[in-house]
Amino acid sequence: MRTTDARAHRAAAEGAQSSAAPHPYRGFALRAALGLGLLAFLLHRFGGSAVFSLLSRERPGYFAAAVALSVAGQVMTAYRWRLLAAVVSIRGPFREFVGYYFVGLFTNLFVPGMVGGDAARALYLGRRHGRLGPAVASVVADRGIGLIALLWFAAAAAWLINDGALPLTVTRPTIAIGMVAFAAYIAAPLIARIEKFMPHRLERYAALITPYLHRPATLIPPIVLALLLHASVVIAQYILALGLSLSIPLSVFMLCVPIAGVFASLPLTLNGLGLREGAYAVLFGMFGVANADAVALGLLCFASSVVLGLTGTLPFLVIENPGSASGRGG
Repeated sequence: MRTTDARAHRAAAEGAQSSAAPHPYRGFALRAALGLGLLAFLLHRFGGSAVFSLLSRERPGYFAAAVALSVAGQVMTAYRWRLLAAVVSIRGPFREFVGYYFVGLFTNLFVPGMVGGDAARALYLGRRHGRLGPAVASVVADRGIGLIALLWFAAAAAWLINDGALPLTVTRPTIAIGMVAFAAYIAAPLIARIEKFMPHRLERYAALITPYLHRPATLIPPIVLALLLHASVVIAQYILALGLSLSIPLSVFMLCVPIAGVFASLPLTLNGLGLREGAYAVLFGMFGVANADAVALGLLCFASSVVLGLTGTLPFLVIENPGSASGRGG
């Protein structure tokens, strides 16, 4: 056990060092530029004045309700992370995981790169318990479980709900990717055996996640929580649309939001900016929703994610950084 922890700790440390690129803001600037460029194209193509006019009609109560639901979903996700951390023998009070999770949400707003918040919560948890490697593993597993659940949710919606409105060019790849993700989950113990055939350096990195691959049954409760989270995201988007006085059936959101979420999760722009709005314009447009309405809805989703990140301000200020001598405690 000590040897495994030592290997995982070294791999995590090397990963942290390798992630510190010589120009860390270059990737941030490129993603920001690409996202803003895509958004500018969409606003020019579909009418920026119409989009901003629609945004001004959003009722604050609906926006607040959507953000509140998102906050509740993130609290549930923190509990999911706690379950995953227990698999690698890191245990702590629920409030600790909630605090670190919201520190990560806040960090994501300002730190360059796609994994700034993930790195922050891994460092907080790892330093607090003196086990950086397993902490990194728990965060990687948490992110992976969320993606797998998203792929399953999108595939199930495309298969069970779609009545032909979405073309086969959209639904077939979505279902196929979901099936591949499910097959990978079933075959996880077999995939874990590949570790011993890897080069030594890669083997040390693989050692971070193989505890989860060897025990896929322990991932069922976290996967269920991840599916519930994606359902709450759909409902939050529906609430935002109600605030805009858009009459779009909930079933349409169950189809479009998870599929758009797959595109928005691509590490190309900041928080999916531009990708999500473009996907919304295409997918919701297939159900007769005006392009300007769809883009406005995507921007509201982005705005709610920014507000959600700001809810981590207080935890960031008051939670002591375990890696500092005196911390930031308040």
